[in-house]
Amino acid sequence: MSRRALTLMVSGFLVLALGVTGAWLPVPYVVLSPGPTENTIGTVDDKPVITIVGHKTYPTDGKLSLVTVAYQGGPSSRIDLMTALRGWVDPTVAVVPEETIFPRTSTAEEVEQENTAEMTNSQDSATAAALTELKIPYSTVVSVIATEKGMPADGKLKPGDEINSVDGRLATDVDMVSNTVKAHKPGDLVDFGITRGEERIDVSLKTIASPHGKPMVGVTMQAKYKFPFTVKINVGDVGGPSAGMMFSLGIMDKLTPGAMTGGKAVAGTGTITPEGKVGPIGGIAQKMVGAQKSGATFFLSPAENCPEALGAVPDGLRLVKVGTLHEAAKAVDVIRTGKGSLASCSAS
Repeated sequence: MSRRALTLMVSGFLVLALGVTGAWLPVPYVVLSPGPTENTIGTVDDKPVITIVGHKTYPTDGKLSLVTVAYQGGPSSRIDLMTALRGWVDPTVAVVPEETIFPRTSTAEEVEQENTAEMTNSQDSATAAALTELKIPYSTVVSVIATEKGMPADGKLKPGDEINSVDGRLATDVDMVSNTVKAHKPGDLVDFGITRGEERIDVSLKTIASPHGKPMVGVTMQAKYKFPFTVKINVGDVGGPSAGMMFSLGIMDKLTPGAMTGGKAVAGTGTITPEGKVGPIGGIAQKMVGAQKSGATFFLSPAENCPEALGAVPDGLRLVKVGTLHEAAKAVDVIRTGKGSLASCSAS
């Protein structure tokens, strides 16, 4: 064998070996695929997804399914290049940079904790939105989540405290309390009326200047809802805020006479605000595939996701555009009765 032929053979072997080795090296990408669906008016592990205690409920039928996205990969369990390549050629999955799901400033555990917190908040917002749509009154309070160590609120306000008033005025929401504090000058006193357990307490805090020169007391707050009855939501390991709209529809179905879907299978996705605004989500292409596999024939899409969703609708699934919970409920009514028109997604 000539020296040239030997050199070519060895070089080819090395290229092949490097290629095979490289195919199994971990890469900083995440594969998104269709995840499980859950019927919000059905059960998970033999337990109702939605349980309502303290208010009359009615029988339901059909499906109002939330949809999810499963992911493979992440900082602690990276996928290999071969897995990423398979994902790039599979139209039902997406391969995205790792930092899309796991920001560089967050650990995998922190991302999971954030998803869990977002799910809890979305359930509260979903209940508020459903009651708002059904015109069932409820109230909100401003609740203390945490105080910053060494700040004026440290030791004087505690997690779980309800802020009833600030400077003698009713604390209507988080922004009102925050803006009232900011209306002072650093060094001014701010008077808080607090409920701690069953006790009413008055607390005066002297503001200090933030790094930007604005007055602050060092308290983290959130709105806490007080509903006239109990709504419990059980979804197992599902996290994130994107099931909010479907939770709201499920709650409405249980609180109103007659089956909302008329026995039909409807799936959908979208965040929800207490006022009933439906917001965009991620992974809609994978969620539609999951919906179609679960037997859904209609899919409720947030209006802002329509351009992305249009090019990925699976066969047999009809895409319906919704911007509010009211629009979503009307769409389900049209699906049930077959009367009226459904809003369609458009590319613009």
